[in-house]
Amino acid sequence: MALAVAHSRGLDGLLAPPVVVEAHLAAGLPSFTLVGLPDTEVKEARDRVRAAIVNSGFEFPSRRITVNLAPADLPKESGRFDLPIALGILAASGQIPAERLVGHEFAGELSLSGALRPIRGALAMALQAADTGHVFILPEDSAREAALTGNGNILAARSLLDVCAYLRNQGTLQAAVAVDTEKSAIFPDLAEVRGQHQAKRALEIAAAGQHSLLMIGPPGSGKSMLAARLPGLMPDLEPAAALSSAAVQSLVGQFRPERYGVRPYRSPHHTASAVALVGGGNPPRPGEISLAHQGVLFLDELPEFDRKVLETLREPLESGRVHIARAARHAEFPAEFQLVAAMNPCPCGYHGHDSGRCRCTPDQIARYRGKLSGPFLDRIDLLVEVPALPVEALGSGQDGESSTTVRQRVIDARKGQWARQGKANARLEPGEIDTHCTLAGAAATLLAQASAKLQLSARAWHRILKVARTIADLADSATIEVAHVAEAIQYRRLASD
Repeated sequence: MALAVAHSRGLDGLLAPPVVVEAHLAAGLPSFTLVGLPDTEVKEARDRVRAAIVNSGFEFPSRRITVNLAPADLPKESGRFDLPIALGILAASGQIPAERLVGHEFAGELSLSGALRPIRGALAMALQAADTGHVFILPEDSAREAALTGNGNILAARSLLDVCAYLRNQGTLQAAVAVDTEKSAIFPDLAEVRGQHQAKRALEIAAAGQHSLLMIGPPGSGKSMLAARLPGLMPDLEPAAALSSAAVQSLVGQFRPERYGVRPYRSPHHTASAVALVGGGNPPRPGEISLAHQGVLFLDELPEFDRKVLETLREPLESGRVHIARAARHAEFPAEFQLVAAMNPCPCGYHGHDSGRCRCTPDQIARYRGKLSGPFLDRIDLLVEVPALPVEALGSGQDGESSTTVRQRVIDARKGQWARQGKANARLEPGEIDTHCTLAGAAATLLAQASAKLQLSARAWHRILKVARTIADLADSATIEVAHVAEAIQYRRLASD
């Protein structure tokens, strides 16, 4: 047979559209042509496939070989198509039965010896392939990763020879066994942070309601320490959320079995570009905000980030998704991250410090804080001051509650939110706020007075209500009281200074 067809999958954002690999052998001078919008990695498959076929004991056809990857308008990248290309050539040359390729999908990068190497995006491909009922054959490590989807039609292979033996009914392939996902991540304890009781309280509220948080204070006051302890206060991911987070990590080859179900914590440097933070490239790949999906994105030295880069976060903070548009391709990635940021009060960092070390002029301080736009700050739920610690506080032992104690309160508050509205308070829509965050009597009066004095926007008003609802949940209160509203207003005051 001079024509054979194998099936595989590409990647388009988190989607994995089907790709048909057609191999045709014709008379003429020996050549090997790849068509169908392959990138450089895919074009290099010609040499890998040739060597892998020969070193696996098969004959590479001395004919004119044309391999088409359809659909032609979908960019093909990485080495995932090596295995289906090799199988298509072997089936077209009659060395394996072409009819056995039916009902199967293949993906895997070949080494020159014919061994299979793991690929990126196995989880995303397995999620899409589950709907077809096809048997999906993957490299061993990738198959164990893909088995997390619960798809029982995934087979693991170590080499091209193993796959060919299976297709010739001369051997078997083992069903993929999911990787061991026993969690090994242990986040640092909140009790290790000296003092900073107000900041710890804000951190607990942020964890309980998935609220964004900005900490302002001088160098060495504990802002980074506090941020690193936030994931340890949050509950474990639900199965669907864990799978969604792992699928994004898999797209860039950063999936780690021991981190499955653990909320990601990303901390990009302030020199990161908009593409690095939001995503992009050709074809588009996820950025830091998507890699932090269902976890924490920590931006230290916030004003040092380029202002245009920070402005790109405004829409994802609201929608929980990022849409990347390029001239030829569009891609959408999930980005339900929790933003935690830290900044100094002035360029030197010591404005308001008891030592009087700050020499920054009012104009310098205004320019420094002006790097953060009003609309960006308006999208942050909690703003808290983290002052310098006195010397006597540094010499004391562990101070305050442990992460375990605080985490239990956070879990209880989250359970109440899911029972009441099916989502975290930070994700409430305006109509849901009217339903679940109603105020009455003195609480409503207090918020109205604060709104007039602080000149709050409608967005800030809604964010105060959501934070107050979280504070009430932590207090196990069915109604939002005056004390809850008053505390929520305190976390907006810095934005109006």
